[in-house]
Amino acid sequence: MTLDFGQPDAQGVPTVLTPRLVLRGWRPDDVPTYLEIVTAQGMADHTPQPKTEAAAWSQTAFQIGHWALRGYGMWAVEDRVSGQLLGRAGLYEALGWPGCEVAWTIRRDRWGQGLATEAGAAAVEFAFDVAGKDDLISIMTAGNVGSIRVATRLGLRRDRAEMLQGAEYEVYATDRKSWEAARAA
Repeated sequence: MTLDFGQPDAQGVPTVLTPRLVLRGWRPDDVPTYLEIVTAQGMADHTPQPKTEAAAWSQTAFQIGHWALRGYGMWAVEDRVSGQLLGRAGLYEALGWPGCEVAWTIRRDRWGQGLATEAGAAAVEFAFDVAGKDDLISIMTAGNVGSIRVATRLGLRRDRAEMLQGAEYEVYATDRKSWEAARAA
């Protein structure tokens, strides 16, 4: 998919339209809905999630700041038809992180619809075509079968296991050359 990464909003975040999604900058009114998404049963099984509105607010502020400091970050993901907030997707590279990570969190009741793959594909394209990245990773627990499927659909392959923040994770990876070859095929 070749996307138009539109003009940045006031926070410096471009809005991206995919066939079913709007990837956009975060707004203060996203916080309560985002908290509902990440506190739903099973959402914290594989990735630590905020548990309070204050923690969700802090994570949202972090996402906004990430765009300001790195020029890329996580978008708020909404349904293009209904406008419903579905989660987040984009790029993450905090200080000391093992690389630029493509990541996604989609509300549980919308799993299995290909939305994480659609949003993730836009993030991968942004990473290579706009942010100028040469390598990407995605980090997940070995038991996170759904995210492993998404990562492999995006062209990432298992690279290694790594201890991060006191837990063992699987690191999937791809590079610009592999991604460009797959896109040309």
